[in-house]
Amino acid sequence: MRFNSLTPLAFVGVCFLACTVAAQSPQNVPASSSVIISSVEAIGYQVGGGGTKVDLNGTALMSQATGEAKVEAKSGATTVEASTKGLAQPSTLGTEFMTYVLWAVSTEGRTSNLGQIFLNKSGEGKLSATTQMQTFSLFVTAEPYSSVRQPSEMVVMKNSIRKGTKGKVFVVNNYPLMKRSEYEKRGNPLALTLDPNVPLDVYEARNAAEIAKSHAAEKYAPEILSKAQSSLAMTESSLTSKADKKAIISTARQTAQFAEDARALAVQRQEEERIANERAAAAATAKAEAEAKAATQATEAKRQAELAAAKEDVLKAKEEAARADAARTRKEAADLRAQLLAQLNSVLQTVDTPRGLVVTMADILFASGKYKLSQDANLKLARLSGVILAHPGLKLRIEGYTDSTGSEDFNIKLSGQRANTVQTFLVEQGLKQDDVTSTGEGQANPVAGNDTAAGRKQNRRVEIIVSGEAIGTKIG
Repeated sequence: MRFNSLTPLAFVGVCFLACTVAAQSPQNVPASSSVIISSVEAIGYQVGGGGTKVDLNGTALMSQATGEAKVEAKSGATTVEASTKGLAQPSTLGTEFMTYVLWAVSTEGRTSNLGQIFLNKSGEGKLSATTQMQTFSLFVTAEPYSSVRQPSEMVVMKNSIRKGTKGKVFVVNNYPLMKRSEYEKRGNPLALTLDPNVPLDVYEARNAAEIAKSHAAEKYAPEILSKAQSSLAMTESSLTSKADKKAIISTARQTAQFAEDARALAVQRQEEERIANERAAAAATAKAEAEAKAATQATEAKRQAELAAAKEDVLKAKEEAARADAARTRKEAADLRAQLLAQLNSVLQTVDTPRGLVVTMADILFASGKYKLSQDANLKLARLSGVILAHPGLKLRIEGYTDSTGSEDFNIKLSGQRANTVQTFLVEQGLKQDDVTSTGEGQANPVAGNDTAAGRKQNRRVEIIVSGEAIGTKIG
């Protein structure tokens, strides 16, 4: 569709758009340079708190733009009085854009079109509007016509708090915006000149009708598009007959609304058709897959039965082998344990317990009340270390014990010193430091009564607990 220059009409007053798009060297801004609005400050205005102001700052698309909005929340509605400066004509962002629209958007993303901002010759604009919202963000977008339902991604200004702004601030990320491709249309001439005597609403009405048609509204929303086309014909007829300007604007705005309804319905029905087609295709695919599955089900069931039988045979064989291995391992561990028990018993008294093989060093192997090893103790521990080193993987825990004579602190200290002395000696003989631990238990775990000298003598001892998986005891 091409817009033709029209014969100027003698409208009363000064037209809000006296300059031409052609004079501004319009530029096609690629979609990649569009601003996606994010991290916007939404403000909760206090009802009855009086008016307050916020700044309207230009985005990267219109960085020279400035403005402000006075907002006052009342019991019935919230009033917004916005003013802007420095906005270039919207067509500089793309020939599909004809006007600017001010939006209020709640923190949940609900949008309210507050109306279009008309620019005077100096590029200044004003708008007074009301909204039922109390907490919202304000921003300005370039649009193809004023009756759009959702803001486009061409955001040219957004609000920000200033010093003294009254209200609670919420930061909202990623408001949903309409892709500019939804409003792009074919055939808008780059050198389009807007007749200052023709209301901008007329151009918007033509634009809206073309956009609706470009979205296949003739096919998907003919009932509404026909209303838009009839309304557009009435608009053009009123313009030709030089009817009242207010009547022309009213009919033009009605046209844009019908066209927007047709566009939105066409998009909705196309999406519904796409989903229905996808479902039908998915159903057909599922049916074909089900038939193919049914055709091979008997063969697959037989194969699975044969596999299951084979697996069961293999599993039984593995279980039998595992049982044999476990029995062999237990026997080897038992044999090694018996062998080790005999070897250790030839050095020091050793007993087999659930904890492991417990080797007992009697008190006589230490000087009385001391922890220094006697020469005999050194010889015995040297022989013991040789036995242990011959069987890798064994662990030793050395526990020192005393009788009940003396204080508990003294006994803990002495028993620990004796255990540490044994540990140090064994490590010096070649055992790994990590394989030998020691602790002092004091007068705990007596093996005889402390009421006799013989019993106390038995309680004064060092026990070496030998454990390891090789002898069937889990390493502690």
